[in-house]
Amino acid sequence: MLRLASYNLHKCRGLTGPHAPERNLAVIRRLDPDIIALQEVDFRFGARSEALPRALIERETGLVPADITGTSESSLGWHGQTILMRPDLAASAVLRRLPLPGLEPRGAVALRLPQLTVIGLHLGLTRSSRRAQLARIAAKAGRIGKDHVVMMGDFNEWRDDRGLEILSEFRTVAPGPSYPAPLPRLKLDRFAISQGLELVATGVFAEARARDASDHLPIWADIRLP
Repeated sequence: MLRLASYNLHKCRGLTGPHAPERNLAVIRRLDPDIIALQEVDFRFGARSEALPRALIERETGLVPADITGTSESSLGWHGQTILMRPDLAASAVLRRLPLPGLEPRGAVALRLPQLTVIGLHLGLTRSSRRAQLARIAAKAGRIGKDHVVMMGDFNEWRDDRGLEILSEFRTVAPGPSYPAPLPRLKLDRFAISQGLELVATGVFAEARARDASDHLPIWADIRLP
């Protein structure tokens, strides 16, 4: 069984600041995932330097970031995204970058493991862009993920009945409202789980510290491989 999670860090500044990545790391440590997809791990402008210091990650959480090539040396992720995992999983992991269409620069990251492909994503702000991006991701997942795929991240989609049509062959799960963190009302963060994977449990991590650390609450899912 694996615990998967997704967390939009909002550049580690809570709702309004200050920049305090130790809060986000404490949330991740408490959540105790095997694999977690992170969004907004870098600052947006200039050199896009890391908002979540990579030097603190393993010490504070026991996890290690995926090795992402083709990005700035000062950045932790690609388009602000990265995936953390247990060190023993990292030894057999291969990460790919998936460029996405849309009006604003977006991309997904795909982590390939021997029995599972995990795709971390942060979709656009317009539904037309999100549909095009999901279509690209679903097509790529069919080529690189083989049988077992989990997509997870900030889908930026608050409706259950629109915008996710391309994922009809996946089980789409929104564990609950995750945004805004202090008083969550919208289910922006989701999982899309391929057939053949057993979903054991899901939830939104809403402990008090999580409400202060970001504008999103993290979500989690326990899955069992066949």
